[in-house]
Formats: sequence, C-alpha cells, structure tokens
Amino acid sequence: MTVSDRADPVDSKFALVKLAPLEAILFDVDGTLCDSDPLHYYAFRELLQEIGFNGGAPIDEEFFVQNIAGKHNDDIARFLFPSDFERGMKFMEDKEAYFRKFAKEQLKPVNGLYKLTKWVEDRGLKRAAVTNAPRANAELMISTLGLTEFFHAVIIGSECEHAKPHPDPYLKGLEVLKASKEHSFVFEDSVSGIKAGVAAGMPVVGLMTRNPEHLLMEAKPAFLIKDYEDPKLWAALEELEKASGSKTNAA
Repeated sequence: MTVSDRADPVDSKFALVKLAPLEAILFDVDGTLCDSDPLHYYAFRELLQEIGFNGGAPIDEEFFVQNIAGKHNDDIARFLFPSDFERGMKFMEDKEAYFRKFAKEQLKPVNGLYKLTKWVEDRGLKRAAVTNAPRANAELMISTLGLTEFFHAVIIGSECEHAKPHPDPYLKGLEVLKASKEHSFVFEDSVSGIKAGVAAGMPVVGLMTRNPEHLLMEAKPAFLIKDYEDPKLWAALEELEKASGSKTNAA
C-alpha cells in the first residue's frame, strides 16, 4: 500500500476548497510538467564518471535522488566539488549543455498534463512556471512541450534572491501574476519544491513522478497524486469549483 493509498480521500477532496475563488496555479518544470529526471540522471552519471568522480564508479539513482534531484545548481556544485566551487559551476554548465542536446527529442509530458492545461485555460486562470532550472533549460522544456504561450511568466530560482527550497521564487511568481497566495496553489514533484511552495503560504499538490513518497510527505504537501489523470486531483478541483460557484452566488 502506498502513502497516497493511505491518505484520507475525503481530506484530499476538500484540500483546495479554501482557495475559492481560484486565481492562479504555479507549476514547477522538471518532473512536474515532464519526466525529465531520467535525462538529468543520465547526464550526471555519464559526465561524473568521465571525470573520475567517486573513483570512476557511476553514481546510482539513490545518490541522484538524495543529493541532486530538485536542488539548485549552485548547491549541487558545492556538494560535488566542495573544495573547488568554480570547477563545480563549470561542470554544471557542461552538464546542462549535455542535457539540452538530447532533451528536445526525448522529453515527454507527465500523463494528463494537457487535460489539466486545457482546464486551466478554459477558466482563464493565471499561471506561471517556477523552477530552479537554468533559464535555457526551462525555456527549452516549456517550448518542447508546446507550452510557451500557456505560461504568463517563467520564474527562475537563480534570478531570485534565494532559489528553492526558499519561498522567494514562488513569492515572485505571485507578485508577477498579481495573484494572492490565499487563492493560488502549486504543483511540485520534489522535496525542495514542495518546501518552497509551503513556505510561500500555498497548498502544494505533490506529484509522485520519481521521488520517494515518504520523502515527499515529509515536506507537507496538501496531498499527492500519481499524475494529472489521478482521480484525487479531479475530485479536489470539482469541489473547488463548487465552492467558487457558491461564493460567486453569495456575492
């Protein structure tokens, strides 16, 4: 039985009701719009082995998830090269260029993504992409997915005072969208990202794209979903719409 199976379906169904009327949704990019972690893992594994990291032994997925996934490049560089930050940042630049080489051909959207983006567009909601990825990566992924026109803003962690897990990128997203945290929520797939959204004062719907469920739950998401086809998500959105209609009628 998974964590999501154990979660109270009644709780998840009403988890977003307090946001009515909904104004905005903020999306992470890597692992949230597309399942890009396998491509990042491959790039790190190949390039680290090439330079003899870890005695030349390839890193495994557990190492990647615990120490790299969802983290900002500055932090990854410091972790991998603690005594030579400059070398670490040069490695990260090379890794991102390597990632972009094959990402355009291999990126796939998370299941149900376009069903959700249509729902968002049909309701005229504000939307932003908020990511720790470098801008070149973010724009490539968003473009490859055909979502360049969908997003009203793209917020980059390194262009804020602090990247995720700090709340700054999500707070900047709200500011740019002119949206209220009381009427907005976040989609995220990493511990770092969930913590950032929660710290920004918004409910976070966590995606179980790659990261372990028990780690995601420790970051305190509103609830977890498998992907955008998950019935728990649509039940929650249905209740949110009902609440929005009730508040509109009351007004």
